[in-house]
Amino acid sequence: MEDIMQHSFQKHMLGWYIENWKLNKNMSTKISSPFFNFSVTLLLDTMQASTFGVEGATFGVQKPKGLVGFGDFRNGSVLRSRRVCMTKNNTNFCWLRLGSVAMETELTSSRVGLGGLLWPSVKPRSVRVMASDGKVEDTPQGKSSGTVLPYVGVACLGAILFGYHLGVVNGALEYLAKDLGIIENTVIQGWIVSTLLAGATVGSFTGGSLADKFGRTRTFQLAAIPLSIGAYLCATAQSVQPMIIGRLLAGIGIGVTSAIVPLYISEISPTEIRGALGSVNQLFICIGILLALVAGLPLAGNPIWWRTMFGIAVVPSVLLALGMAISPESPRWLFQQGRLSEAEKAIKTLYGQERVSAVMLDLTRASQGSSEPEAGWFDLFSSRYWKVVSVGAALFLFQQLAGINAVVYYSTSVFRSAGIASDVAASALVGASNVFGTAIASSLMDKQGRKSLLITSFSGMAASMLLLSLSFTWKVLAPYSGTLAVLGTVLYVLSFSLGAGPVPALLLPEIFASRIRAKAVSLSLGTHWISNFVIGLYFLSVVNKFGISSVYLGFSAVCVLAVLYIAGNVVETKGRSLEEIERALSAST
Repeated sequence: MEDIMQHSFQKHMLGWYIENWKLNKNMSTKISSPFFNFSVTLLLDTMQASTFGVEGATFGVQKPKGLVGFGDFRNGSVLRSRRVCMTKNNTNFCWLRLGSVAMETELTSSRVGLGGLLWPSVKPRSVRVMASDGKVEDTPQGKSSGTVLPYVGVACLGAILFGYHLGVVNGALEYLAKDLGIIENTVIQGWIVSTLLAGATVGSFTGGSLADKFGRTRTFQLAAIPLSIGAYLCATAQSVQPMIIGRLLAGIGIGVTSAIVPLYISEISPTEIRGALGSVNQLFICIGILLALVAGLPLAGNPIWWRTMFGIAVVPSVLLALGMAISPESPRWLFQQGRLSEAEKAIKTLYGQERVSAVMLDLTRASQGSSEPEAGWFDLFSSRYWKVVSVGAALFLFQQLAGINAVVYYSTSVFRSAGIASDVAASALVGASNVFGTAIASSLMDKQGRKSLLITSFSGMAASMLLLSLSFTWKVLAPYSGTLAVLGTVLYVLSFSLGAGPVPALLLPEIFASRIRAKAVSLSLGTHWISNFVIGLYFLSVVNKFGISSVYLGFSAVCVLAVLYIAGNVVETKGRSLEEIERALSAST
């Protein structure tokens, strides 16, 4: 009896929708209402294997295991077994056919450039309806009453601080060394650079745990405390000790934010634009580095300007804490904590009231599907997971051993040794090329693919480092050494920003299984910060012992090794589902 009633209800509901569509022969029916979307989601989810008569046409629904609901289709998810897609003018058209009636959701292309990063729309642009006569007309969907962009912007203050603290020491190091009386002590100078990275290592390992315990927004506020205090101590330091303590505290803060900025952005971003917003974190890190380099321009005329450079970082730290006080918490985290009413409120703020039911339904499904327990730390080293974990760690290791942060920290000193008159301005040019390259990479990520960009990026970095090395050793190039130093560095940073910079952070969530994702990301970021710390600590000493040419030649060799490793071990993830990626990695184990 229950089955008969359910069958009758389903048939009645389908008939109701079809009749309402047919009442509008000009196909101008609005079908984007929350009730329609949520009802069809529930209706299709309850169908198991039924056949319905619809005005002489047969509509058979066979729902296999793992088939996503209509709400997922509407929100831009992939319907592999029940969709037909066509590409036209960089727009994907996906049709879901219901007997003699077909509906098409027009989605913005996944190939999103800089404009898509800055002005993405939260909802699909339109829905098209096609009857059996073949006529098609657009029915534009209404704009969402919610928005995520202001809150993504607040989170990106953490990314700006990340880049700013990395780059601020570049132009300021020589001046603060004179002021603090350590101009001849390259070891202490190395410690001033590297204590930031030591703190970041600690922060990166603790950031995920803090975010799970206290929530994402509260963790941002906690991170703002050491960021503010650290910047203040550096700006007012009269000796080495408070400078090192300040750098350590600032490092802990950026280590925490490096873990939770991409986490928060991914959890509050709608499915339709999550990929586009994935590059925003790296873009704002580059902007932070550029701001630090530009802030160093007055140093030549004002030797104590370095204190102002460090003090400036207090302002965005305070703004981060205040901004997060009015930002919504991650709905996913609230749902996991059982705070359902707060989760609904956050969803309403981010996406609008019309999407609350659909998003809550998605969260419920996700929680029901999570049957496998979270992995422990030792599971990362098991035969099941070690290969994919090692790929993530290796990508960050190659990223650092290729010398990028040595260039970021010390490009001003290198340009000065090459005879460049405006060394700080040249470093600012390097920072600008980093921002430009990252913006270009955002539009290439889904066109060229992750693996292809990595190989191209490391190849360009190898050639650039070789050019830099030769410019310091070949006598025939001596008259052009300054120009070649700037050109080689700009090309190196541009090559880095096209792939080696943004791709690893985007690739990790794609190649790590859900049960190991948090810990595997922490391990990979830990590798990043430890290698970063070692390079920052010993770079000047190694340069003094072996010469800058030999060091750059070593960086070039590392880039070549990275190309060979990526070609043999990294799986292309463009256009693949997470399940397909995991199967591909398992098959190659």
